[in-house]
Amino acid sequence: MTDKNRVFIFDTTLRDGEQSPGATMSHAEKLEIAAMLDEMGVDIIEAGFPIASEGDFAAVSEIAKQSQNSVICGLARAQLPDIDRCWEAVKHARRPRIHTFIGTSPLHRAIPNLDMDQMAERIEQTVSHARNLCDNVQWSPMDATRTEHDYLCRVVEIAIKAGATTINIPDTVGYTAPRESADLIRMLLERVPGADEIIFATHCHNDLGMATANSLAAVEAGARQIECTINGLGERAGNTALEEVVMALRVRHDIMPFDTGIDTTKIMNLSRRVAQVSGFPVQFNKAIVGKNAFLHESGIHQDGVLKNVETFEIMRPADIGLNETNIAMGKHSGRAALRAKLKDLGYEVGDNQLKDIFVRFKALADRKKEVYDEDIVALVQDAAANTGDDHLQVKHLKVVCGSDGQSADLTMIVDGEEKTVHATGDGPVDACFNAVKQIFPHNARLQLYQVHAVTEGTDAQATVSVRMEEDGRIVNGQSADTDTILASVKAYVGALNHLIVRRAQLGRDDKQISMYSH
Repeated sequence: MTDKNRVFIFDTTLRDGEQSPGATMSHAEKLEIAAMLDEMGVDIIEAGFPIASEGDFAAVSEIAKQSQNSVICGLARAQLPDIDRCWEAVKHARRPRIHTFIGTSPLHRAIPNLDMDQMAERIEQTVSHARNLCDNVQWSPMDATRTEHDYLCRVVEIAIKAGATTINIPDTVGYTAPRESADLIRMLLERVPGADEIIFATHCHNDLGMATANSLAAVEAGARQIECTINGLGERAGNTALEEVVMALRVRHDIMPFDTGIDTTKIMNLSRRVAQVSGFPVQFNKAIVGKNAFLHESGIHQDGVLKNVETFEIMRPADIGLNETNIAMGKHSGRAALRAKLKDLGYEVGDNQLKDIFVRFKALADRKKEVYDEDIVALVQDAAANTGDDHLQVKHLKVVCGSDGQSADLTMIVDGEEKTVHATGDGPVDACFNAVKQIFPHNARLQLYQVHAVTEGTDAQATVSVRMEEDGRIVNGQSADTDTILASVKAYVGALNHLIVRRAQLGRDDKQISMYSH
């Protein structure tokens, strides 16, 4: 067994987090996020659900091959073909894990129409099969917090005897409270034979806003693995936020003497990247990573912080990788200064990438009086989102606004061919989107259009997020510019480029499955 105070961090951003409607990531984005999680020190990365689609299988397989330190885990229903497919994907990892599950509460047992004995038999069969393939097996009784305690003890014992090395106790619907979460772990440790020889994990959802509290309560009761996601990303109200539990254990080590292997200085960069690729911006007052998390506007607070920062800050911005100085750069700043600033912000870039970002930086510096850290982060993200290799590219835009109407003249390059149109609309953005649709006809429905100012002032960059849906496929686009209308068009076109890629994958990457289907 490991150090009794060591808590393992199991990140499921790429699996449970990606299930959040609209949060679908591309193959390249999944590999990038997985590499960042691995570098940050995440113990276990749940890379996906291999049987769900060819795309998911390929992503899990590639992540397994590239992993350096983390255990790479795949999810599988309690069915032999699922488990075999999962093993095929994760077996390339230096440290693979199979995670299999089945719903054990009365509500979940009723869906596959299994009685208690039939389900117990299924659990023994599937966990044994997984253990024959892999020596690292995790088992989860889905909706554990609404499962009868006697039956939960029974099936957990069966899973342990069948070879499970980690037992995860999911609060699948965010129903439990901290005291119940702790009591459940204590009960299992006391009543189940062999419970002291395996790791108990906690997986909490945030439907009642208690995911972090429930996870920490479970750890205090004896759980030693926390399942979580970056920014708390996940379906419905989301999952336990990795940054919250990790920093809570660090800041309140006096009352929770538990350690993780996370390099917390990498949290902020990961938070920003996940927000970008998922299309889910972080709320301003979000704990740890929100824009306002380290800002002080109250006069009393400002006075206290100026005299002693510890009066109103329980952690330093630098602890999560947030630059404390935020010194503005300008049009006279050189390439070396930009590289140093990028490194300070957590970005290691190659020469070609630096060249592209530097060109964008100079253009922005000509339009803005001061370029702040947030502006540079937006430039990096915009460069990553708009590579120049896309099918659709914006070349020129002219918008006319007035009481007599709104119109847009748009020139785009479509697979190397230049096209220009004139369109009108109810407003400047509507006119521009109509122009794009004339150049590239489509039936995708706009689900989300969101604008955020990166910094203060009328010359601030606008970060625009767009989410679109076509035949059940959801794609995101994002762009940043001091010209809000241009940023809107680039984000819209970025989403369409993702849609073109998804269309090409149709038939092999859009297979949908039910967690209960046989």
